[in-house]
Amino acid sequence: MSTLRRRLFGDSSSDPSRDPSPDPAEPVTLIPTSHIKKLKKKRSKKHQGLIFTLGGLFGLVAAAVFADRNDVISLDGLVNINLDSLFDVIPAGIIRDAKEISQHERDTVNYDSFSVGLHLRSQGVRALHPVIMIPGVISTGLESWGTEEASRQYFRKRLWGSWSMMRALVLDKAGWKKHIMLDKLTGLDPPGIKLRAAQGFDAADFFITGYWIWNKILENLATLGYDPTNAFTAAYDWRLSYANLEVRDHYFTRLKSHIETAKLTSGQKVVLVSHSMGAQVLFYFFHWVEEEGYGGGGPGWVDEFVDSWVNISGCMLGALKGLPAVLSGEMKDTAQLNAFAVYGLEKFLAKSERAEIFRAMPGISSMLPLGGNAVWGNRTWAPDDLPNQNVSYGTFINFKESNSTKSPKNLTVEESLNYLLENSDTWYKTQILDNYSAGVAHTRAEVEHNAHNPKKWINPLETRLPLAPSLKIYCFYGIGKSTERSYFYREDQDPSSTLNVTIDTSLTRGEIDHGIIPGEGDGTVSLLSTGYMCAKGWRIKRYNPAGVQIKVYEMPHEPDRFSPRGGPNTGDHVDILGRASLNDLILRVAGGKGELIEENFVSDIRTYAEKVEVYEDQAI
Repeated sequence: MSTLRRRLFGDSSSDPSRDPSPDPAEPVTLIPTSHIKKLKKKRSKKHQGLIFTLGGLFGLVAAAVFADRNDVISLDGLVNINLDSLFDVIPAGIIRDAKEISQHERDTVNYDSFSVGLHLRSQGVRALHPVIMIPGVISTGLESWGTEEASRQYFRKRLWGSWSMMRALVLDKAGWKKHIMLDKLTGLDPPGIKLRAAQGFDAADFFITGYWIWNKILENLATLGYDPTNAFTAAYDWRLSYANLEVRDHYFTRLKSHIETAKLTSGQKVVLVSHSMGAQVLFYFFHWVEEEGYGGGGPGWVDEFVDSWVNISGCMLGALKGLPAVLSGEMKDTAQLNAFAVYGLEKFLAKSERAEIFRAMPGISSMLPLGGNAVWGNRTWAPDDLPNQNVSYGTFINFKESNSTKSPKNLTVEESLNYLLENSDTWYKTQILDNYSAGVAHTRAEVEHNAHNPKKWINPLETRLPLAPSLKIYCFYGIGKSTERSYFYREDQDPSSTLNVTIDTSLTRGEIDHGIIPGEGDGTVSLLSTGYMCAKGWRIKRYNPAGVQIKVYEMPHEPDRFSPRGGPNTGDHVDILGRASLNDLILRVAGGKGELIEENFVSDIRTYAEKVEVYEDQAI
């Protein structure tokens, strides 16, 4: 593959997962929009022709490889293909066009190689507070440390977050499933299996080679003077329930130690930067670390050691798409595939298998929606309903036909959670009820009582922020990207399926797209989840009795079509980590300039928040 990479992209670096560093004397500038438009116009026909030609060649090769196979899709045949030899026979003109187009794309997206940090450094911003990063769900690589016979071939190889994962999934699906799923009864390692979160910056900088996650933030932090002595990635096994993160890995004990050591060695309080599910993990930690019998730090620990919490795309009230994922193994990403892709996916990893895998990862279920009908609406209304909307978001799961016990009446979020548990195995129901709570505490007395109940610690509507008046919270998230908000379901007629219901992908009319009703958000998490607590919830006294300062900065999704990851102005849930303005804000907080950040509201979250049925104590 190295020959192929050099021929197509002119890449001679030893680490293809990272963009080359700019020459020290070379100015790093943003690419003007006008230049991007010229590139688009100039290369569109050549780009289409190249893709068509390469697609045709690949199709011929695939047809030859799979011609003697009975299944429509079988990936085993790709193992012995010599791609270098294949590209030796591709006409030189096609290779030249590919290199030229690749270079144009590199020129367009090079905005994010250190430029934000270099700009701030020129303004005198330097590393001040130690920075600890808490990644989101699935972004941390998981590697095998098992030494039993079935695990030896995977020793220290990543079975999540690498090409080793892809190879294992294709060639040893049963073995991969055995390693990736936790024990259904204990929620811990199955017998003979030992999968652990990768550690260090490498744990979450890239998902697979070339697909960055935290790398752009690391690049820019480094320009201010950050390195492994004052920055740290607190990676964790996102499959585990939060309680088991401590039971098996002592994760919260180690996180507490890292924070205390960082302050001791630097003399400065720490800035914690979380993304997605990492926000819930950190919110849980704030309770754990101060609670007697757990972290034991006492009620002043957070105020003493933490300067700021940068909450990026935090799913504080859960991710709605998590519910159909565990209910039927589906979400928008699978529902909107074409018929051929659906057939191939079902042959390879059926809905029922996907649902089983998701359920055997209790950490994922921590992101089931929180707040019930008070937040997400009832059968006739939802806070974020739009004028003249045909179907209210309040009915989260809808059935076009309800003529059996398998497809009941339309369900709200609260009723959908009950339906999930009623139609799940006992082991899954026990894991959820023992670890999580999705309600609302309407009085200060309830909130204070819940402070001592670990199953409430992920829910900001049942527990409060720490008593840390000097703590500052910055909520940075994207808006303006279509995000799944509710669904149409039907009975699952597949006799081989163990599921009762499935998304009705045949239903497309009006705003309904293959059974998905879109709403506002960042493409993954609904606006109510990323924005409500920051815009309103934490401004209610019982949830923030110490008056912790909250600042919101919304970032509209304005993707550049020429960039595969959205460019410097994306608001996508993951790609926002490479957004120029987000990197700028993070570095300002880390450099002690966070007080200069002004709030920026673009969406209608404050209007929606006022309609949420959660009030000050006296207003009940």
